[in-house]
Amino acid sequence: MTISLIMTKQGNQLDASVRQKAFTFLQKITTDDTASGLHIEPIKGARDPRVRTGRVDQQYRAVLFKLTSGADTTYVFHGIWNHDDAIEVARKIELRVNPVNGMPEIRDVEVERARAVRFETAGITTPKPLPARPEASAFETTSAPLLGAPLLDVPLDELVCVLGLPEGVALAALAATRDDEVLAAAASDAPQWQHLALVGLAAGMSVREVMDDLGLDPNAVTSAAGDTDDELLKSLQHPAASIEFARIEGVEELRRVIESGDFGAWRVFLHPEQRRFVAQTTTGAFRLSGGAGTGKTVVLLHRAKRLLDAHPGVRVILTTYTVNLANAMRRDLNRLDPDLLIAEHLGEPGAYVTGIDAIARQVLRAAGSDVSDSVEEVLGVGHADVTHITAETAWRDAISLAGNDLPERLRSSRFFEAEYALVVLPARITSRDEYLRARRPGRGVRLGRAERAAVWQVVEAYRLASRIAGSIDFQETATIAAAWLNSRSADKGRFADRVLVDEGQDMTPAHWQLLRALVAEGPDDLFIAEDSHQRIYGNKITLSHYGIAIRGRSRRLTLNYRTTAQNLHFAVTILAGGSYQDLEAEPESTNGYRSARSGPRPVLRGLASLSEELDSAAATVSRWMSELGGQQLDTIAVLVRDSRQRDLVVTGLTERGVPVRAVDRNQARSGAPLVMTMHRAKGAEFAKVLLFGVSEGSIPMPMRDYEFSDEDKADALLRERSLLYVAASRARDELVVTWSGDPSGLMPAPAGALAKERLPHWQSGSDG
Repeated sequence: MTISLIMTKQGNQLDASVRQKAFTFLQKITTDDTASGLHIEPIKGARDPRVRTGRVDQQYRAVLFKLTSGADTTYVFHGIWNHDDAIEVARKIELRVNPVNGMPEIRDVEVERARAVRFETAGITTPKPLPARPEASAFETTSAPLLGAPLLDVPLDELVCVLGLPEGVALAALAATRDDEVLAAAASDAPQWQHLALVGLAAGMSVREVMDDLGLDPNAVTSAAGDTDDELLKSLQHPAASIEFARIEGVEELRRVIESGDFGAWRVFLHPEQRRFVAQTTTGAFRLSGGAGTGKTVVLLHRAKRLLDAHPGVRVILTTYTVNLANAMRRDLNRLDPDLLIAEHLGEPGAYVTGIDAIARQVLRAAGSDVSDSVEEVLGVGHADVTHITAETAWRDAISLAGNDLPERLRSSRFFEAEYALVVLPARITSRDEYLRARRPGRGVRLGRAERAAVWQVVEAYRLASRIAGSIDFQETATIAAAWLNSRSADKGRFADRVLVDEGQDMTPAHWQLLRALVAEGPDDLFIAEDSHQRIYGNKITLSHYGIAIRGRSRRLTLNYRTTAQNLHFAVTILAGGSYQDLEAEPESTNGYRSARSGPRPVLRGLASLSEELDSAAATVSRWMSELGGQQLDTIAVLVRDSRQRDLVVTGLTERGVPVRAVDRNQARSGAPLVMTMHRAKGAEFAKVLLFGVSEGSIPMPMRDYEFSDEDKADALLRERSLLYVAASRARDELVVTWSGDPSGLMPAPAGALAKERLPHWQSGSDG
C-alpha cells in the first residue's frame, strides 16, 4: 500500500508559526496514517464522508480528504485551524468534481446556497428550472444578459451551465456594478479557478476564452452515481487542476513546499497557460511576452527543469541581462529541484545559469589565442589580448582627444555608446568608408557626411586607446564571442543545445548575436521571455535584424499572479504616458492585463520636506514590521532611484530607530527590511513596498546627457517611466509612494494634477 499527498493552495498558505508542525504531521501521515498521535478521524454529520481531521498538536487540527483506489490511499490536505474551527470547517466542506467542467474543487455548499437566496430575496432571481447544459455551440451565443447586469454581459445559463460557476457566484457577478464586486463574487475560500474565471470575465474575456485560458473541458461529465474516489483522483490529474492542487513527491519536496509558503507557490501551482508554455515544442525561436508578475520567469525555470528531466545530458543555458537576476534564477532553479544538474562551466551537461556578459567572457576564454581573427573581423586589427575591460571613462577621453570636429550636440558619451552598440558593432564596421555608407535605422540622430567623418575619428581613437591598454568593452566582448562561434566549423559543435533568455527587452544587438551563435537553429533552440514595458537598459531593437526570426512564434501572458489588482492598476497607469514596441517592432499595449489578487489601494503621500518624508517612511516600515511579528522582515522593501538616495534612507531610518539593510550589487537579502535602488529590485517581489523620493528631479533623472537627439531623449524618458513601473509592480500586497516637494511628473493622476497645484501635503487612501 502507498500513501500519497496532494497539497492545496489553501493548505500551502500556512502561518509561519505552524509550518514546522505541519511538516511533521504530514510527514508522519505519508509514512503511516495509523501512527499513534495522528488521530485521523472522520467527522460525524459531515457533508462529505471523505473528510478527515488529524491532530497536529494540542491546539491545532488538520483538515484533509481521504481518497482510496484499490490498496492505495491519497490525502488531499486542505489546511490547519484551531481545534474547534477545524471541526466546523470539516463539517461544511466537500471535495467534488464539478459536473460541468470536470474540475476538482473544495466547496462549502451551504454558503453558496445562502448567497443565492440573498440575491433572490433582493429581487435578483434565476429562471426555474435551470436550462439543460447547452452544447458546445452555446459558447457563441449573443443573447442579452438575463439579469440586465450593468457590467458582465454574459447570460446566466452560460455562467452556470457552460462555465460551471455556482448559481450564487454567477448571480453575484451579474449583479456587480464595479470590477471589485465581480472579483468578490466568489468567496475568499472558493476554488481558485472561480476567482480566475471572474478575473477574466471582468477583463472582457468571453466564456469560451476563459475556458480556453484555464484549460477547462467543455465536455466534462461525471458518472450518474456521483463523484467516486477514482473520478476525483482522475480529475486531480487534469492540467487545470494544477492551479490549486499539487502532488507532493517525497519528504524533501514536502519540506520545500511548506517552508516556502505562499511566496513559493510558483514552484508547485501553475496556471494551465503557463504549463502549456513549459511543455510545448516549438519549431524555432519563440518569444513569450507579458507584464510584470505574469510568471514569465516561472515558465523559464519550469521549462529548464522539463528539458533536463526529458533529455539526460542536455546542455541548457539560462541567462539574463544582469548578474543579480542570474543569481536569483540559479537560486530559484535549485529551490524548484535541488537534484537538477547545474553546470559549473559553459558547454557542460546540465543547466548553466549566468549573466550574458559572463557567457561572452567564457567563450573568449575557450577561444584562447584562436580569437585573433575574430577580433580583426570586429575591430579591424587582430590580437589575442582581450582579457581586460575598457575603462568607463574611455569614450569621454576619446571625445576629448579626437572630437575637435564634432558639433557640440554630439560631444556626449551616451551618443557614442549607443552609436557604437547599435550601428558600428552589429555591422562589423572597421573603416571610415564603411561607416560613411552604413545604414543607421532607428537612431533618430541625422548625420551628414562631415559629421560621420568626425564621429569615426573618435571611434578610431577609442579603439586605438583600448588596443594599447589591451582591453575591450562588454559590447565588443559579446560581438567578438559571436564572431568566433560563427567561425567554428560545424563538427566542433556549439556550446548549448537549448538557450532560455529572461528579460530579453534589455539585451543589446551584441547579446542577440551571441545568443544566436550559442545554439544551432532548430526546434526549441531559443526561448525568450520579455516585457518591453520593463526595458530599463539599452535601446529599442528588432530581433529579426540580428538573425532571430520569431514572427508567428510569439505569445503573451496577461494574468498577474503577484500584484494585487489595485497595485497593478497604479503601476500600469504609469505607462499610459509612453508608447512602446516589442522585439518584433510591433506596438505593445497593456490591454488585457489583469490580476488574480485583490488588496488595499496604494497610499500616495506628499510631504513638505525630506525630514518629514523620512519620518513617514519610519512610521510605515515600523508598522509593517509590527504586523509581521518580526517574521520575514525581508519581504519589506524601500525602493529609491539611486545609490546616493539609498544610503541617505538607510541612515535616516536607522537614526529613527528602524533597523534596515542596504542591498548593493553583491549583497543578498537578509532578515531585515531592505533598502535598494529600483534597478536592483528588478526581478524581485516583496509583500510590502515603499517607493521613497518619487519627486520631481529625482525620477525622471535630468536628461542633459541626451540633448544630442530628441528621439534619444524621449527614449531615455521612456526608460525612466518603465523604471517607475518596475518599482511599483514589485509590491504583492501593499504599496506606499512618498515624495517631498512636488511629485514626479511620471506619477499617474491625481498626483500629477496635484503637482501642478504645488500642494505641500497630500495623501490618498489610508496608511493606518
